[in-house]
Amino acid sequence: MAHLPDLHPGWHEPLGALARDGGVNFAVASEHATRIELCIFDAEGQRELRRYALCGPSDGVFHGFLPGAGPGLVYGLRAHGPYAPEQGQRFNPHKLLLDPYAREIVGHFDWRAEHHGYELGHPDGPRSLDMRDNAVQALKARVAPMPVAPARAHPPRRAASDIVLYEVHVKGFSRLLPGVPEDLRGCYAGLAHPAAIAHFRRLGVTTLSLLPIQYCIAEPHLAERGLQNYWGYNTLGFFCPDPRWAQATHRDDPTAVTAEFRHMVDGLHEAGLEVVLDVVYNHTPEGNEFGPTLSFRGLDNATWYRLVSEDRSRSENLTGCGNTLNCAHPRVTQFVLDSLRYWVAELGVDGFRFDLAPVLGRTSQGYDPGAAFFTALRQDPVLAGVHLIAEPWDAGHDGYQLGRFPGRFLEWNDKFRDAVRGYWLGAGVGRGELARRFMASSDVFHHGQRRPAASVNFVAVHDGFTLADLTSYSTKHNQANGEDNRDGRDGELCANFGAEGPTADAAINATRERVRRALLATLLLAQGTPMLCAGDEIANSQRGNNNAYCQDNETAWLNWPEADDRMTELVAQALALRAAEPLLRHPRWFANAPGDAGIAWYGPSGREMAPHDWHDAGQRAFGAQLREAGADAPRLMIVFNPEPEALPFLLCNGPWRLVLDSSGESAAPLVLPGQPLNVPARSLIVLRHV
Repeated sequence: MAHLPDLHPGWHEPLGALARDGGVNFAVASEHATRIELCIFDAEGQRELRRYALCGPSDGVFHGFLPGAGPGLVYGLRAHGPYAPEQGQRFNPHKLLLDPYAREIVGHFDWRAEHHGYELGHPDGPRSLDMRDNAVQALKARVAPMPVAPARAHPPRRAASDIVLYEVHVKGFSRLLPGVPEDLRGCYAGLAHPAAIAHFRRLGVTTLSLLPIQYCIAEPHLAERGLQNYWGYNTLGFFCPDPRWAQATHRDDPTAVTAEFRHMVDGLHEAGLEVVLDVVYNHTPEGNEFGPTLSFRGLDNATWYRLVSEDRSRSENLTGCGNTLNCAHPRVTQFVLDSLRYWVAELGVDGFRFDLAPVLGRTSQGYDPGAAFFTALRQDPVLAGVHLIAEPWDAGHDGYQLGRFPGRFLEWNDKFRDAVRGYWLGAGVGRGELARRFMASSDVFHHGQRRPAASVNFVAVHDGFTLADLTSYSTKHNQANGEDNRDGRDGELCANFGAEGPTADAAINATRERVRRALLATLLLAQGTPMLCAGDEIANSQRGNNNAYCQDNETAWLNWPEADDRMTELVAQALALRAAEPLLRHPRWFANAPGDAGIAWYGPSGREMAPHDWHDAGQRAFGAQLREAGADAPRLMIVFNPEPEALPFLLCNGPWRLVLDSSGESAAPLVLPGQPLNVPARSLIVLRHV
């Protein structure tokens, strides 16, 4: 703008920068700042044009209205206040700060000493004060256009019992996908391309769970090695789609990036697919007390972060990432809810998966399922209809909270993963444990008003071995990450069946394929909410890397040229069966009472299992018959045979017709009462009562 007018008082809400008729309103929260300045820059963000002192504070908010300004205005913030690390305060007006509510971010971030509020190498360490100005190199906010509602007023909404999750990385999915134009591969637009949608529809998944797409920067140790945080779990811009996953022609224009993301959501909705975002409201890239001052720390360190009570100069680290957002504070709760509402109301997403979700319920007394954040979230009218999914553990004391999330939360169930892997890999898991997990882990979730769908079942996710690798490797191979194979989970349940990695041995490869297919069938037909890790349906491998968070290359991209189409077809058949048979996605717990749907368990002899049978370690094969409410005869029979040899299984209550065999070998389409069925080795079969 040619001339910058004087600042008017404006309004203390909403927080952030909002273009209105006649100008832009700015509102910045800080409980402890004495003064906050609004710094206006040229369009390139290189030259500061004018600096304004915001008015206030009003209820802890500094505010001002700049008449004549509009979308495209580039700005940053400077906060004045005490620099008293021992009290938790780290105000440093020499550091230009990014607005936490920035809808658009401009500039390119590099790790530089000037971004730290203290002098690197100073004897006092993070208690010292760095007076160098970092404005030229700092990321800056840009005023976004007026809000635009999603194109579709009524996106698809799946009942919890009907959801089939597909965890997927935006870039990794389509980077090598045939049929997607080169300029759209690895982009938001590529994920909604007809070639991608055709694959999702073929599988039968309903809901894409996207790895983090909010604006992320790489950790310093990655930057030093020339690597990126490919997964995206280091969010700085909680209102901005990451430009890395936009088309090349859009990446330098945040408005175009946001529009591409919105069009992706609209396109997936048109295809009947929901979009859930993996979100990281547990930590920020500012790290611990030795980290930089980029945004939150400079605006009000003691409000935004949990600090060690005995030494408030230190950050409390419940995340393993250096710092922990203080979600118990009302302003932080407001920030998280404002961000969630933005993604729903303006960008159209259908829900969220919360990374290290216990942090959201952390109070001064530890985790509390009745914490203020959860109460506010469940009462919010904009968020009332969206899916809420928790990763139910963090890195702090008492951080494992599986089964303790409130309301309509679904939860990642690692007990299912470990039991199903252990059963099919021959790692000592018996029939009782598998049955418990296959029936949605009632020991964990059957309390209060919670339903089976609360259990999000998986056998592999982004964090850990792929399905192909957990059946091909006996240990992790993470050398490419540059940490001497120290990173990633040790002791992950896996088996190579006789050779480490790829092999030409036909017998080993056949065994691996059988086990993979049985694992997938178990996952997709179990009670609860199945979650498929993208690529497992094509037997995608990461070469034994079980922590490919920094591998933005062929290691982490889906290997479509070598896709296993037989595996894809099995997933499609299993999910089609799940969709056709309500008993496989029953919304309530099986009660075995008159008038309720029920289940009965059988051994290979055809006799219903007695209590002592569950403890017979010498016999691992078994079956389940599912009966509809009010029916005299069962509807479905599911048989599990984890043994390396085929097994005759006597079927009662027949006749039965085979509808799915994970091995693809069964030849008997119809089984009469009292007739044994030869169940192939390492397989799961499903029969329907005739």
